[in-house]
Amino acid sequence: MNEFSVVLAAVLPVLLIAVSGVAMRKFEWLTAAADHSLLRVTINLLVPAFIFDKVLNNPALDRTENIFLAPLVGFGTVALGIGVGWLALRLAGLKRDATGRTFAFSTGLYNYGYVPLPLAMSLFDRETVGVLIVHNLGTEIAFWLLGTLVFAHAPNEPLWKKIFTPPLAAIVLTLTLNFTGGAAYVPEFVKTTAHMLGVCAIPMGLVLIGAMIADHLGEFHSEQGWRVMATSCVLRLGVIPVLFLLLAKFLPCSVELKRVILLQAAMPSAVFAILAARHFGGDGPTALRVVIATSALSFVTIPLLIRAGMKWLGL
Repeated sequence: MNEFSVVLAAVLPVLLIAVSGVAMRKFEWLTAAADHSLLRVTINLLVPAFIFDKVLNNPALDRTENIFLAPLVGFGTVALGIGVGWLALRLAGLKRDATGRTFAFSTGLYNYGYVPLPLAMSLFDRETVGVLIVHNLGTEIAFWLLGTLVFAHAPNEPLWKKIFTPPLAAIVLTLTLNFTGGAAYVPEFVKTTAHMLGVCAIPMGLVLIGAMIADHLGEFHSEQGWRVMATSCVLRLGVIPVLFLLLAKFLPCSVELKRVILLQAAMPSAVFAILAARHFGGDGPTALRVVIATSALSFVTIPLLIRAGMKWLGL
């Protein structure tokens, strides 16, 4: 099996699980009323268990560069993407209003969790997954901090409450156990429980993402905003990946972090950009068009970008 087939084999299950979420919503097997409870279970229990399972005793996180540089890269790459989107507003036919701000934010915010995590497990190793999780700490902070700044709208709760979520608490707890030696005293039944719960996190998250996309398909009209969709695809799946790959090529960092940057370079816009537009008072239809357009095209571009990036970076 050649490298492209390996990448494609890793990407297809992720995409098919998300598509199954769309189908479940269409057949009303997964109702909108259940979304809130399932999302809370996923974020507050399943994802922290996944983090605990993957970070505890992870040798890649014994290196200081992965602990401190990875979150900085996560924050910086989101800021870079938003900046590129902001500079391209005229190209998308937009102004610096709520619609333009939504375009810039949605284009810059990549899918940093539910899609790259299973790809990291399929294509690389547990060490890379651990670095990706710590990297995502920076992207999570960027989501709330830069979202607040871009939309000039204060969240309903203090910023620290938005950032200090159960997944972040799991990262802090597990890294503390690793550095203090407490990981050696964690009982096996706790590790087994965390593993069993963590296995459910990614499939559940992908199904919910598919269901959320299905909810918004009725609002999506390709004849409206084609320029926004085309520009977002060129930026998110063309220009920004090149910048990310240049960063991975020349940044003096670990192999694991280079792999993480490569995976994030190939990602479409995050579905959570739709929720962010609602939360921060942006333009929902613009976020929807960016997410749908980049996600649809990513079916083709993800394996191509990852394959090309692995070859160029020597991974």
